[in-house]
Amino acid sequence: MAITSITGTALQGIQRGMQGLRRNAAEIASPGQAGTTFPTKDAVRALVELHQNAHQATASLTVFKAADQMIGSLLDIEA
Repeated sequence: MAITSITGTALQGIQRGMQGLRRNAAEIASPGQAGTTFPTKDAVRALVELHQNAHQATASLTVFKAADQMIGSLLDIEA
């Protein structure tokens, strides 16, 4: 598969989303959060960011798939 600027940008978005997911998961699972009855502001923020990063990774994957299909269609036309 050819790496175009669209697929490169999509891959970068997926990587950033996954990095954010790992960071947020670590914050949520940190020892300071264990044993508390109510979540702290940091835990709530981390949960919100976790969802944002999941959406970013999903959206970037959708862009990547669309670009891959577009490249495949262009190759079919040229053949």
